[in-house]
Amino acid sequence: MQLAVEHINDGDPLIKKIAPKIEKGLLGKQVALVIADSAAKPNDAVQEQQRFINENKIIAMTGSTSSAVAVALNKFAEREKILYLVAISGSNDTTGKDCVRYSFRQCFYGETAANAIGPVLVKNFGKGKKAAFMTPDYTYGHTVTKSVNDYLTKNGGWTMVTNQISPLGTQDFSQYLTNIANSGADFIVNVNWGRDAVLSIQQAKQFSLIPKMKLVVPYQIPFLAKEVGPELTEGVFAATDFWWTLEDKFPLAKMFVEAFDKKYGYRPEWGANNSYMQFAIWARMVSEAGSFYPPDVIKQYEKGENFPSTVGDVHFRPEDHQLVRPVVIVRGKSPKDMKNKEDYWEVVEVVPGEPLMQKPDAFGCHLGDYT
Repeated sequence: MQLAVEHINDGDPLIKKIAPKIEKGLLGKQVALVIADSAAKPNDAVQEQQRFINENKIIAMTGSTSSAVAVALNKFAEREKILYLVAISGSNDTTGKDCVRYSFRQCFYGETAANAIGPVLVKNFGKGKKAAFMTPDYTYGHTVTKSVNDYLTKNGGWTMVTNQISPLGTQDFSQYLTNIANSGADFIVNVNWGRDAVLSIQQAKQFSLIPKMKLVVPYQIPFLAKEVGPELTEGVFAATDFWWTLEDKFPLAKMFVEAFDKKYGYRPEWGANNSYMQFAIWARMVSEAGSFYPPDVIKQYEKGENFPSTVGDVHFRPEDHQLVRPVVIVRGKSPKDMKNKEDYWEVVEVVPGEPLMQKPDAFGCHLGDYT
């Protein structure tokens, strides 16, 4: 986010590729960022955004690494009539049953992840497999698990032999891993997010479930391989939003990776790319609309025009405010094959987004009014 703000204010060549009407700043104004920590708690996130409205007169909101926060901020954005640029949210509900007129999502989500990684799993491992799911107990976990299981059941004849549902913030996964050990599963499909994902994978190794059972990560968390170590992600298939080696395929990805690495001293994970693109897209829509007035900006998004991004040309669906964008399938590299300390994943496939998506109203999206 900070890099995007700097690029908007400086009129950086990368931001101008995405938002060509930007000079230095946005509509003659400099963009400023105010920051708070919601601790992934919906109530805290809403309270902080209300404080920003009262004290800073903000004109747009962003943030969330939790879909529970994203859904709460969707409702808050609709009530306050202020734009919400969703950060990380993998729940189908964010642009499904909990969609709102004032919210837009750039990143991939459960249904697109499932429809991208599902064919790869069936092709590489065959049909009729048994899967144990690990699901965090909130909207992200339940919707991602449902989408992945639906695909594998329908198209691969896979069977969910157990679905271990754990509270967000679980530290000890032993009871869930014991049930998986006794389930007869061939695969562990780990849908856990953040620290939960890291701990559950490390503990699955301690229980000797990995590599006896193959690990699948249908919705990759940023920094996963770094946190658990490449020994545990070797050979693991995952769906993700962006990986830095896409710089070899997409010119804007190369510009972004170089700019990020120069500023921060390491290559970006997908959360950083998602944040940058959300701000860059917002800047494009504001500059094209020639206005900060939310209904004007919303209607610019809803034109559905193609524009360049770090993963090729993309566009928003006007019906549910979901970006139509590719999903990236990666496979973990073995330590001996890593070309540098950040070379954790190889890109297996960049899957076009539109065929992966459900119909706009399939998950119950009904956008509200403009005013």
